[in-house]
Amino acid sequence: MAPALDVCIRGAGIVGRTLALLLARERLRVGLVDYSAPAAGDLSDIRAYALNPASRELLEMLRAWPDEAHATPVVAMQVHGDEGGEVSFDAADQGAAALAWIVDVAALLDRLGEALRYQPLVERLQAPQPAALTVVCEGRASATRAEFGVQFEVTSYPQRAIAARLSCEKPHGLVARQWFADGEIVALLPMGGSLTGAQGNSVALVWSVREERAGALLAMDPAAFALEVEQATGREAGAMVVTGERASWALQLARADRWCGPPGWVLAGDAAHTVHPLAGQGLNLGLADARALAGVLRDREYWRKVDDLKLLRRYERSRKADVLAMSATTDGLQQLFAQPAGPWTLLRNWGMTGFEHSGPLKHWVARQAMGRL
Repeated sequence: MAPALDVCIRGAGIVGRTLALLLARERLRVGLVDYSAPAAGDLSDIRAYALNPASRELLEMLRAWPDEAHATPVVAMQVHGDEGGEVSFDAADQGAAALAWIVDVAALLDRLGEALRYQPLVERLQAPQPAALTVVCEGRASATRAEFGVQFEVTSYPQRAIAARLSCEKPHGLVARQWFADGEIVALLPMGGSLTGAQGNSVALVWSVREERAGALLAMDPAAFALEVEQATGREAGAMVVTGERASWALQLARADRWCGPPGWVLAGDAAHTVHPLAGQGLNLGLADARALAGVLRDREYWRKVDDLKLLRRYERSRKADVLAMSATTDGLQQLFAQPAGPWTLLRNWGMTGFEHSGPLKHWVARQAMGRL
């Protein structure tokens, strides 16, 4: 007997929900396995993602883009090295309204969930069911990968990410700011405000700190922690106040040796690859996976079924090159700025200055990050 489902997606995070909506548009019967609901105060309440224009267009097509209060445009980005090196990007130089949007995770999940409620071809499941094709979207801790014999090659960074929300004395001006110093990376992402309204004073912090001092920072009271952030950012945002809980997770570079195989399975999102968050591209890569897989299934020859291995390998080939390039870029930058002072300091800041004045190269990198190539 043929399975009742065409596709079973294991994992109902952002990538899994997006893929379910895309496949339902192609008239495929989809089961979406949601193992557990997030608890109050979960990481999803704290983290924010930088989504590029390509990701926004995809989510808008699915009517799942968050409202203005939960999607803040980034009109410029400023990156500071440890010895005077600086790089800046401006949306106007790219002919765009924004370089990216900083989006609340909880708000995006809610919008995707609302869209799914109106999609009769998607069935919410508590456990996997038989299907012609299984898509693994369980995240980097996926248990299903091992069932399919996939090797997940992990390189752990000697850093942990700390996420928090803060209110700042000075408005952020819709500018994302990042500092590389002492082997650590601090990013302040604008939250609240719009292109037409008042500019906000709230920011999402993503701080990649050395493993040995992450515990001490997390143990600080909110006022002391805010002072540490002020110092790390040169008080560019003025005085700060922590406005919620803090969260932390280990950082790693990882990729699966295979993304698909018999009998009809495929990986997408963090189940297939993870990168350092310094470029803010992790979720953009996952959403690009969903778009590519849905496109391959949509455009398949009429005689091919959705679990055809040649078909799934088209998807794997179409995504591996982009993921490898982003992995190499983020890993190279992390390794470069993790080197101790000395000649490395001169080299990396000289490189930043040269890149800032590189013209076409800088423009190409900006377009790549925006998903425009």
